[in-house]
Amino acid sequence: MIFPFTNGESCFKMGLQLVCKPIFAGCDMKEKQATYLEIASLCRELALLLHAGVRAGDGLALLAEEETEARRRKQLEAMAHQVDDGVSLGEALESQGLFPAYVTGLVAVGERSGRTEEALNALAVYYEQRDRLDRQVRSVLLYPSVLLILMLVVIVVLLARVLPVFDQVYASLGGELTGVAGGLLTLGRALDTAMPALCAVLAVVVLFLGAFSLSGGFRERLLAFWRRHFGDRGVSRRLNDARFAQAMAMGLQSGLPMEEALELAAGLLSQTPAAAERCRRCKAQLEQGEELSGAMRESGVLPPAACRLLALGVRGGTADTVMEEIARRLAREGNDALTRKVEQVEPALVLVTSLLVGAILLSVMLPLMNIMAAIG
Repeated sequence: MIFPFTNGESCFKMGLQLVCKPIFAGCDMKEKQATYLEIASLCRELALLLHAGVRAGDGLALLAEEETEARRRKQLEAMAHQVDDGVSLGEALESQGLFPAYVTGLVAVGERSGRTEEALNALAVYYEQRDRLDRQVRSVLLYPSVLLILMLVVIVVLLARVLPVFDQVYASLGGELTGVAGGLLTLGRALDTAMPALCAVLAVVVLFLGAFSLSGGFRERLLAFWRRHFGDRGVSRRLNDARFAQAMAMGLQSGLPMEEALELAAGLLSQTPAAAERCRRCKAQLEQGEELSGAMRESGVLPPAACRLLALGVRGGTADTVMEEIARRLAREGNDALTRKVEQVEPALVLVTSLLVGAILLSVMLPLMNIMAAIG
């Protein structure tokens, strides 16, 4: 029987042919937590093993056999031994310090309610979406930044290197650059004088963008700063709503009561004070006897349309399914909003730069054409 995990190596145990890959590829398990994709891979593969009738301890041992790096393999083996000795899967995951509290807590809840497989599947879906969103945010922030730097370099080179050539042409014809062109020439000479400092600034910016792109820890700290100060406006607000709905759906599918699912979902938004405050207001209204959809609508944790849909789901006994659909819709809307932002920024940068370059060239070429016409 073949179980599709992720494309990678093959492993054999207990008559099962498993297609899997090393779980913690690229993760220093001693120094930092697993990435979103690594968490999703582990949860997905454990869920599939549990679905196939493999015990959690045997599943962890099976995954450990596929790890080629000794330290990572020892971590998985340690978790497998703990589970075999009677420790719960959630406690075994927590003992390694690799996984967020939400992962270990939700797995523990799933074990208590007899829905471990559902909890692992929900976590896999959630962290796959988080990884996809993380890559999209990285692209959204990096691409316009690189484009802007290139445009600025073009303008600086034009002012500092090209305009002096035109000035020499004017001088050979007995004229000089005046007006706007003269002012731009003065600016170009100042930029040429400051070129070493500009190159140093450019190097710092390139290093910053490189660290943002390649270092997950640096990127997470920077995004955490953004969430604390600007993380509840515009597109960020939509993404927060989507994350909240995804976390709520995950908790409900794992067998959590409404209040506990809300509390765990609020923990994922703790870095954004405004979003965390909305969650606190929603929880307070629930404690006062307000129904879930009404509390969410009044506190603003979800849009009104999503709250109406949730009210129908609660009445029909399908709150977890409806919340999953709400999360899917909000995630799609957030991704579309991000895409629109990129589509707006790129042509705007190109248009502004083209206008600036055109204006600089025209300010130089028009007087030159007049001189040439007078000579002719």
